[in-house]
Amino acid sequence: MRRLDKRTSLMCVEFRLSVPHDLGLDEVRAELIAISSAHQTDVALQPDNVFRRQKRLVVFDMDSTLIQQEVIDEIARATGIEEQVAAITERAMQGEMDFGESLAARVALLAGTPVSVLEGVKQRLVFTEGAHYLCRALKSAGFKLAVISGGFLPLAKHVKTELGLDYAFANQLAVSADGSVLVGETVGPVVDAARKAELLEVIAQAEGIAIDQVVAVGDGANDLLMLAKASLGIAFNAKPRVQEQARARINQKSLANILYLMGYSESEASELQLLG
Repeated sequence: MRRLDKRTSLMCVEFRLSVPHDLGLDEVRAELIAISSAHQTDVALQPDNVFRRQKRLVVFDMDSTLIQQEVIDEIARATGIEEQVAAITERAMQGEMDFGESLAARVALLAGTPVSVLEGVKQRLVFTEGAHYLCRALKSAGFKLAVISGGFLPLAKHVKTELGLDYAFANQLAVSADGSVLVGETVGPVVDAARKAELLEVIAQAEGIAIDQVVAVGDGANDLLMLAKASLGIAFNAKPRVQEQARARINQKSLANILYLMGYSESEASELQLLG
């Protein structure tokens, strides 16, 4: 047993367990999650192998993960159609609508919106607590970092710059010939659940990183394939369906707690901040 935090109140403890070979990890994980839910704690079960402390790539969802908002809702708020767009967004995140269908429906509602609205949205983005701390620590430790979003590329690039990430992928909004307004369509491949998982693998291959060394973090139904593809998929304050299916989950305010799941103590995380 190793305590990872150094606070007055206990925050995180790491246990090393011996599990009988005839007992499936999925079965153990399900029982631990049931216990943790009953006691309002978070439990993550991971194989104790060399790859746990040798992760090299972390891929994040953007909306409601790295940032607190859903960017399409913020664009809609600026144009007075927030309620219509938010209703579609929620159905998509709960897995009640196909993501591609829901994206097309929401983007169509944005037709005629001035492109300048995107600059205003950038200024209103609120980063999730611990986002900067986590990314600084990971970059200091030599990680490659990426945001893969079902949102929109101008906002994803802004988040990439603010957090010092290495990659940003998202949907591209089509604009009018004079570049002044949105036309209500996207351009190029839609970044849906399948595309997110595909891009995770593409980045890993480009960097020469094994899938066993990849972490993914997300909150919505369209993150499930990406979370399943990574060796450590973390549901962060996620929708119920995502929490049920992800290998690990965190229901805490701060993204910095992800460092505990990756085996870093609070002291080690603080040392990495000094290197950043």
